[in-house]
Amino acid sequence: MKKKMLSVLLAAAMTMSLIGCGSTADTATDTTETTETTDATETTDTADEATDASDASTDATDASADSDKTYTVGICQLVQHEALDAATEGFKTALTDKLGDKVTFDEQNAAGDAPTCSTICTTFVTNDYDLILGNATAALQAAVAATDTIPVLGTSITDYGTALGVDDWTGTTGKNISGTTDLAPLDGQADCIAELFPDAKNIGILYCSSEPNSIYQSTTIKGYLEEKGYTVTEYTFSDSNDVAAVTQSACDNSDLIYIPTDNTAASCTEAINNVADPAGVPIFAGEEGIAKGCGVATLSISYYDLGYKTGEMAYDILVNGADISTMEVQSAPNFTKEYIKDRADKLGITVPDGYTEITAE
Repeated sequence: MKKKMLSVLLAAAMTMSLIGCGSTADTATDTTETTETTDATETTDTADEATDASDASTDATDASADSDKTYTVGICQLVQHEALDAATEGFKTALTDKLGDKVTFDEQNAAGDAPTCSTICTTFVTNDYDLILGNATAALQAAVAATDTIPVLGTSITDYGTALGVDDWTGTTGKNISGTTDLAPLDGQADCIAELFPDAKNIGILYCSSEPNSIYQSTTIKGYLEEKGYTVTEYTFSDSNDVAAVTQSACDNSDLIYIPTDNTAASCTEAINNVADPAGVPIFAGEEGIAKGCGVATLSISYYDLGYKTGEMAYDILVNGADISTMEVQSAPNFTKEYIKDRADKLGITVPDGYTEITAE
């Protein structure tokens, strides 16, 4: 009996031992599988991290490449005078403020000669510059004729429709052209003339016949002035050689002379003043530079601010990839009534409130 009980106990012990061994094997297998799964997951994560790092490196390289990009901008200015000089300076300052030494300028002055503008702009295109600024109408027209691919911005342009020969002007060109306009409200200028010179009867408009924007301004303001009861006569010169003689004729037949934003007149203000001052005929100017040179008052803009705005447009095109063909031509942000006190006093003109005193050149 004892032997039989011992056999039963030994058999039970062996069975439990086998069950224990089986459990250990299963646990080992599960552990191995878990380890392998963990290793696979870690490998995948490592690969993903490597890919992300590679992408980040590529992005950093692209950003570095963009940050290292430099730009060359050609500036064609029709003639040297205060207004255009200020616009060019504002343009350069805006781009330099934003790009530092990553922008360089090739600044050229055509000395009032339209064919020279064409030569300058052709050189800019040959050199494959990143952008061209045409400062004044003839400069813009030359740049437009020279390229239909390089972005062209204009500044100191009175009317883009006139400058570009577009009859149905809508504010955008649909081409590689945009910019800023220096056109002050001509009806506002007519109002200024009426409040400053209520007793005048005959007004002479003095401008260069070869400047399309001057023709546009003369035609437009003439209508406003005639509505106010003035008799208006145009006096035109073809170039600087005729300025003094034509100014004398205008003074002989006018109580007041109006000069629009005319580039030739702006570069000849001394010659104009030498005739108008002895004759005692006041001049109302379309912009500040002409007013300082020979005028008594103006409703004007800041050409520096106008140029600066143009420079901001250039940055948007060069760096941000703005589509110039859809960029609306921008106007000056502010207009200011200004007068020259010494000339007003000499002519006995009472200047109402709201005019800012500026100094004659």
